[in-house]
Amino acid sequence: MKRYPAYEFPEYVEWTEDPNVIEAYHQVTQQAERSALIEALDEVRLLDLYRQLVTARLHDIQLKRWVKQGVITKAWLGSGEEAVTIGMCSALGEGDVVGPMIRNAGALIARGVPLDVCFAAYLGTTDTIARGRDLHIGDPTRGVIPPISHVGDLVPVMAGCALAFKLRKEPRVAMTWTGDGATATGIFHEGMRVASALSAPLISVIQDNQVALGTPNSQHHHGDFSAWGAVYGIPCYEVDGNNVLDCYAAAQLAANRGRQGLGASLIVAKTFRMGGHATHDEREARGLFDDSVYQYWGARDPIGCYESWLKRYRGISEETLQNIEATVSQEVDEAARYAQARKVSHAPEPEELELGVYAVPL
Repeated sequence: MKRYPAYEFPEYVEWTEDPNVIEAYHQVTQQAERSALIEALDEVRLLDLYRQLVTARLHDIQLKRWVKQGVITKAWLGSGEEAVTIGMCSALGEGDVVGPMIRNAGALIARGVPLDVCFAAYLGTTDTIARGRDLHIGDPTRGVIPPISHVGDLVPVMAGCALAFKLRKEPRVAMTWTGDGATATGIFHEGMRVASALSAPLISVIQDNQVALGTPNSQHHHGDFSAWGAVYGIPCYEVDGNNVLDCYAAAQLAANRGRQGLGASLIVAKTFRMGGHATHDEREARGLFDDSVYQYWGARDPIGCYESWLKRYRGISEETLQNIEATVSQEVDEAARYAQARKVSHAPEPEELELGVYAVPL
């Protein structure tokens, strides 16, 4: 895809295909239990995965553009971690529900939330579910429970959704993501114990991007997250968090278990946060690791690698990918302009301050 030097990480701007990385990427898709699920994906679905990945990346690039232009003060981005969100969501059905972190904005895209609504959340306009109060948005009608800024808190919420599905005997599952840092919260473990003990169809994803705010994983966690499945008495699937196909296949296996009444699953997705906790601390955050670490993960850009895989192993033409990107780019541009045009006309009114806060107005 086209690269944007003013807004992307230098490793992505300079990205070129590393044959060894692409071969390793392909080998991941050949794991016995998951390969059949990946082989079953036809060209339409494979290209839709690509469309969603590109949409998520361009959504973040637009937010970063707004930051540099002074339209907004900062943004929480998922650039480089898109596969964890897009791949997992692609394994779900229309009746399933997801509870993303703010970094998982791709979940809104995957579930069909309009792009202009995603942008409007950052502009504080009244045409979102939060009516301008919060940029943590969702859309329950599309199966997206809005994020809670206290990461980890959604685990028991989504466990509750999953338990409701079980009690109603509905073949539905609930999915949520938690960063490696937020696994240290008590409420994460409380939610996991409830889902496990009651065999609720919860898919809990540990999105291990190796840093919690400004603390590297090595300084806040010892041990292997994949061992936690045994602690809860549930299966744990380890995935390459930069491989959208691996993420899809593992989530599909977990979803199948849930629908069969076999209970919760844990997925550990190893990825890497290429930037800051948000755009405001990117410079400081990039100093947390050696340059070689950024080069290693930069070579594993989820979009660049997937493009190469599609061309090499599925015979997809460069022209086909470019056409998809051009369409997405136009959609993102139009959605951003539309959202920004409503910044004044849909600004919250002072008299709405207490709306939805008190049962009886003060």
